[in-house]
Amino acid sequence: MTPPTHFEVTYRINPWMDPTVEVDTALALRQWNVLRETYVQLGHSVSEVPPVPGLPDMVYAANGGLVVGGVAIAAAFRHPQRQPEGAAYAAWMNSAGLGPVRTVSGINEGEGDFLVVGDRILAGTGFRTDQQTHRQVAQLTGLPVVSLELVDPRYYHLDTALGVLDDDTITYFPDAFSADAQRVLADLYPTAVRANDADAAVLGLNLVSDGVNVVMTDAAPHLAALLTAAGFNPIGVDLSELLKGGGGVKCCTLELRKAGVTS
Repeated sequence: MTPPTHFEVTYRINPWMDPTVEVDTALALRQWNVLRETYVQLGHSVSEVPPVPGLPDMVYAANGGLVVGGVAIAAAFRHPQRQPEGAAYAAWMNSAGLGPVRTVSGINEGEGDFLVVGDRILAGTGFRTDQQTHRQVAQLTGLPVVSLELVDPRYYHLDTALGVLDDDTITYFPDAFSADAQRVLADLYPTAVRANDADAAVLGLNLVSDGVNVVMTDAAPHLAALLTAAGFNPIGVDLSELLKGGGGVKCCTLELRKAGVTS
């Protein structure tokens, strides 16, 4: 996780961002600290990446790369405002002993568009990550990668439209995906928790689950009720200030997986 020390909205690269809306950086930091403390209280370890001045979106650590099966893959961002983040996160991963950090040719925005579900990776494309990178990630990780096309610009990353609950279970908003992608998801996950538009519109699907506890926005009561009925324990946190940049719980969290262990 990277604290939002330099968080602000001064440009617009997604539909959530509006530079005319005032941002309270101090409030964003307080909300982020609650999220961090929530993970700690649940027994998870949190590593902090030093924020870099001039990179206000670096708080969205999930986009910094993909770490799975002992393989670390650096991100390559589409928008120039975020491109320096790729090198910053790659350097941190090397310093943390996660290297050597691999790269792929083409745009890939880390866990924003690559979500690990058990022994499979679901991969988004359509707005940010190039589909050609999906094959390369499969080769580097040795895991099958399933391509899913996103069609609603509000849900420009896969992690804004789909959340991983455990190794076999997901929750997602069908309308964010192409008809072909919807058929793929219905076939792979017939018991998935399907969210509605109101759930998705507050980034309710941008969540982090340890298989039991689901850390998510406190603004999606309908989805929280569905998750409870499915046997999970939703824990709501307020990240309303960071939502102004187009990010939520998962966006702020890059999961580090080593030898089958997630931290």
